[in-house]
Amino acid sequence: MKPPKSSFVCQSCGSQSQKWLGRCPDCGEWNSMVEERPAVVPEVRGAVPALGGRGALRYADVDIVVAERLASGISEFDRVLGGGIVPGSLVLLGGEPGIGKSTLLLQAAAHFAASVGPVLYCSGEESAHQVKMRGERLGVTDAPLYLLAETCIERLIEEVERLKPALLIVDSIQTVFSLKIQSAPGSVSQVRQAATDLLFTAKGRNLPTILVGHVTKDGSLAGPKVLEHVVDTVLYFEGEQHHAHRVVRAVKNRFGAVSELGVFEMTGSGLRPVPNPSRLFLAERSLDVPGSVVMATIEGSRPMLVEVQALVSAATYGNARRTANGLDQNRLALLLAVLDKRAGLSLVTDDVFVNVAGGMRVDEPAADLAVLAAVASSLRNRPAPSDVVVFGEVGLAGEVRAAGQAALRIREAAQMGFTRCIVPEGNITPGDLPASMTATAVRTVGEALDALF
Repeated sequence: MKPPKSSFVCQSCGSQSQKWLGRCPDCGEWNSMVEERPAVVPEVRGAVPALGGRGALRYADVDIVVAERLASGISEFDRVLGGGIVPGSLVLLGGEPGIGKSTLLLQAAAHFAASVGPVLYCSGEESAHQVKMRGERLGVTDAPLYLLAETCIERLIEEVERLKPALLIVDSIQTVFSLKIQSAPGSVSQVRQAATDLLFTAKGRNLPTILVGHVTKDGSLAGPKVLEHVVDTVLYFEGEQHHAHRVVRAVKNRFGAVSELGVFEMTGSGLRPVPNPSRLFLAERSLDVPGSVVMATIEGSRPMLVEVQALVSAATYGNARRTANGLDQNRLALLLAVLDKRAGLSLVTDDVFVNVAGGMRVDEPAADLAVLAAVASSLRNRPAPSDVVVFGEVGLAGEVRAAGQAALRIREAAQMGFTRCIVPEGNITPGDLPASMTATAVRTVGEALDALF
């Protein structure tokens, strides 16, 4: 058999080239082309058996079996997964180095082993002694939790065949390699092959599997994009280095809601779930201070109250600065233009700094009205009332558009002790208002600022 020719594969996007290039022609990354030699695939004669053992089925003949979800023992982690771990599912958890991925999964593995069944924790980055040292700090008790320090996918699958665990955790997918591929661990070919082998193992044995993934400099998951397509659920572990709380966000979930959010607090004994994030984010809020407005946001199916802070000061060097922390920078520039054109508040010669307190990041358009209110409060040096919650999307014509799930936002604000809310006119439903809450419906930015101040 003629040996296969080697090719150069980009480790950022997976693009292939017959010769080495200093810069990838597809994604533009420099020095990312690595030589890889494909495996020799033996010739297969005859028909290949189907994965499920059967051929095509008619739609009406397919039986739907609703599998019972398995609890991981960590309420916030189960919330992000859609209510628990689905048998046979493949979950990918990514995050920055040191954010707490291994800590969270070791805690979940210990709870799962004690309540459901044996768990195999495979670590390709740490030895079994290092994992146990972390477990002693986390208070892991005696449970059927098996530790395996292995990077070969074939030997890992052999151990799965021997132990027959109820849950498999692989930390991380970038350290696992297959003997079928001659390239180094972490390359595009190795990650693709390892993920495919684990997929067949998870689906064939109905074994829930959790993979840990590395991230690149820009925060996206490292490796080929096919890795995110193969898995059933993609989770991102986020959090600021100087804040105690961590956030697990679902960006893909075949068994639950997308953009679901779980909030944790990092302590000396591990990650502790936070059942009421609004109280955490508003714990240190200053009252009667210009530039501070409370906003009601929705992450997945969870309403939360966060504080939006703004500071407007005269530009020192002529060019006004626009800085946003926790918000989209381009969205801030757009909102400031609307505030200037539609509300008559000129900010051309002023620096504007906007921050979402607590390290939280808000991406939904319903944050527009709160941002404008905080900027106007700082510009006029007039504090907003401390018992008011604001939310609503702002259009280029200065209109305030309705936001989704307004009843959940208002109910969360009432539970936190707020008595007034400024909402878009399209969100006012008299029957949905709690008895302790008074709502002010606005149609334009000018009406919202008049009602607030």
